[in-house]
Amino acid sequence: MFDLTEELKKLPDKPGVYLMHSKSDEIIYVGKAINLKNRVRQYFQTSRTRSPKIEKMVSRIAWFEYIITDSELEALVLENNLIKEHRPRYNTMLKDDKSYPFIRVTVEEEFPRILFARQMKRDKSRYFGPFTSSAAVKDTIDLLKKLYHVRSCNRSLPRDIGKERPCLYYQIHQCPAPCQGYISEEAYREHVDRALSFLDGDFKPVVRDLEQKMQQAAESLDFEQAAEYRDLLDSVRHVTGKQRITNADAEDRDIIAIAMDDREAVVAAFFVRQGKILGREHFHMTGSEGESASDILNAFIKQYYAGTPFLPRQILIEEDISERQVVEDWLTKRQGHKVNVLVPKRGEKHKLMALAKENAELVLRQDLEKIKRQEARTIGAVREMEGLLGLSGLSRMEAFDISNISGVLSVASMVVFENGKAKKNDYRKFRLRTVTGPDDYKSMEEVLTRRFTDERFDILPDLLLMDGGKGQVNVALNVLEQLNICVPVVGMVKDDNHRTRGLYYNNTEICFPAGSEAFALITRIQDEAHRFAITYHKQLRGKEQVHSILDDIKGIGPVRRKQLMMHFKDIAAIREADYDALLASPGMTAQAAKSVYIFFHPDADTEA
Repeated sequence: MFDLTEELKKLPDKPGVYLMHSKSDEIIYVGKAINLKNRVRQYFQTSRTRSPKIEKMVSRIAWFEYIITDSELEALVLENNLIKEHRPRYNTMLKDDKSYPFIRVTVEEEFPRILFARQMKRDKSRYFGPFTSSAAVKDTIDLLKKLYHVRSCNRSLPRDIGKERPCLYYQIHQCPAPCQGYISEEAYREHVDRALSFLDGDFKPVVRDLEQKMQQAAESLDFEQAAEYRDLLDSVRHVTGKQRITNADAEDRDIIAIAMDDREAVVAAFFVRQGKILGREHFHMTGSEGESASDILNAFIKQYYAGTPFLPRQILIEEDISERQVVEDWLTKRQGHKVNVLVPKRGEKHKLMALAKENAELVLRQDLEKIKRQEARTIGAVREMEGLLGLSGLSRMEAFDISNISGVLSVASMVVFENGKAKKNDYRKFRLRTVTGPDDYKSMEEVLTRRFTDERFDILPDLLLMDGGKGQVNVALNVLEQLNICVPVVGMVKDDNHRTRGLYYNNTEICFPAGSEAFALITRIQDEAHRFAITYHKQLRGKEQVHSILDDIKGIGPVRRKQLMMHFKDIAAIREADYDALLASPGMTAQAAKSVYIFFHPDADTEA
């Protein structure tokens, strides 16, 4: 038994990490402390003012544990790892888990390549980036192939020179085929050096060269060649204008700002490389209710930079964070060079911060509008239905549909919507057991009886939706009455064109207001029930179509069936074969051959 008072007395005056557990042993919060005794005891001091989020978290704590570390820096690293592993519900979490691509030039190889890379490794290659757009990286690599004819294949050179014929890039004049020995290592290295100069930001020589070649081609009336140079020039301008490509070792900075309201928090990050904006990304933070902007920024920086391979020399934030010094020490140790976390107050850096702040607020407004639209389509639609039906407390709605073709392979679907959203994990499908022929009423009676008597269904719906009018509703009411279950039943009525028209409830047809969200929701539910039933029916029909007549013969399993078909080629040949021919086929025993022969010749002498 965990004695909270006694365990609080045992807390050490040392740095470390603490883990709060619920009654079910779930880790609900992970924190770091310079002094474990002081920090953990604060959660249980009734005189201390806490946010509603922390109040709720503390009320769920059943026990805690802690890990002692040698320093606050070690505690920060451990805290990050534990948060990433357990994702506790009361920690402020970075919702996005993105990786950013790089351009990798394998300068350590004798014939270097230009490659797309997801990570910056500690090898001898040169990396450029990170970029916020994979498409921009691929566009740049394609452009470099066209401009400088640098390979991107996986051949090991010079070991594999001459072993295989040149690839398509040689044919389209984007590679000089070092794999065939058509270019020396020195000449090829000149191509690579020019590509590296381009990646370092020296674009003027290539622009000047392309403009000159385009002009010369036009003067020579070689308009096709001039058009090729024009297109290359456009590509260069597009890439250099869209992205600023820089060396990973250059002076770089990230600008981080936050926008928040009572429920949401959005962090905007601008990536600046060599004085130009490389790109922008925004990130959603969960569990931010009641947290300050400083706390959210603190959580973001620790989680985001723990997962990215590239660290700039400067990280600019809009307001100071409580752990700035230890975060700087941690980032410096990770990257191997000094990383400063700064709060700009004036000048160009402050202007960039204002730009990042404006973008964060824009994303937050857009997300809030999206949330409002989503709530209108879901919760709002459910509230409208409550008003139309005179009910309250609707959340879980279950809808049923029957599918068959002339009574063959009758199946039923059950789809579930909670608070206006599909809950696909709760969907169920039924294959009819007791009903033969196209009797939808009997089929629905069987399905509902199975649904409401199956112990695996441990929850009742707030509303039962039947795909049909009065008849289907009465079937459902009769089943529920026999089982002594009280659930409102509504029919989803369609018109002659099979479109949703209204609801049938308490012997009355209720029409939807024009353009109502309730109408849209019922249409979605009805279509989803129909789609799910049809999909299941098609699956069963597909299985029936691959059923072989040989499967109906006793003693003939999948292996012998396959052997018979491979030997005789088709069913007709098997049907015409006599007993001796069947016995002589691969894998057949006397009993199996006799079973096959009698199946196709039931009037034959069984002793044959």
